[in-house]
Amino acid sequence: MVFWEGYLSDESMGTFAPIVLYWLYAGMYQLLPPLEQFRLHTRKEEEQKNLVKLSAVVKGVLLQQLVQATVAQALFTITSKASSSGVVMQPSIPVQLLQILVAMLVMDTWQYFVHRYMHQNMFLYRHVHSQHHKLVVPYAIGALYNHPLEGLLLDTFGGALSFLISGMTARTAVIFFCFAVMKTVDDHCGLWLPGNIFHIFFQNNTAYHDIHHQLQGTKYNYSQPFFSIWDKLLGTYLPYSLIKREAGGFEARPIKD
Repeated sequence: MVFWEGYLSDESMGTFAPIVLYWLYAGMYQLLPPLEQFRLHTRKEEEQKNLVKLSAVVKGVLLQQLVQATVAQALFTITSKASSSGVVMQPSIPVQLLQILVAMLVMDTWQYFVHRYMHQNMFLYRHVHSQHHKLVVPYAIGALYNHPLEGLLLDTFGGALSFLISGMTARTAVIFFCFAVMKTVDDHCGLWLPGNIFHIFFQNNTAYHDIHHQLQGTKYNYSQPFFSIWDKLLGTYLPYSLIKREAGGFEARPIKD
């Protein structure tokens, strides 16, 4: 039993809940006071370094989410596991947890190699991936600000593969995709808040991804959104130290040999 049962189908929730959650969670970060004592970059840096306006970022994210919703609806329709009575048998909780873990590993693998290739192929970087890096100082609403082709290849296809390979039902997918959205938004929030559970449980977090957005870190820390496994296995892991700035806030400073 889930709270939306009887009101919305699992397929509809799997399609639209991650989109609604994205704007609620990212909007919460956007509406917070300046919190300069927890920022990885100052407001001044954000204004000076970022090369795209917030309005353009919002439009870009909405376009990507439109594509994602269309693909998700098609995917759920094709893979529907409902019996003749219209009921979908849900796996046990341990099986669902295992499916979510598998989906996390699949998504990480897909995104690492596609993301890394978009940096190595200069045509793709210049014409596609560089759009995301116009946000030199990341912020929450810009988490899914990508070129439409990148959004399709990196996020939409990555999500579809995670869903298909893990074998999860649409109901389990609601949990997985909502969790993935929250993690992605948090990785781009630009704040190092005390008690943040994503910082506690994941080494791949806000500061980790901030390094990748810095000029000296663009060839490192490709892993996203969950683990740092592939960076460490393939030599693209760039460690960092979190330094407290005298003027307030923190700086993620790369440590190179």
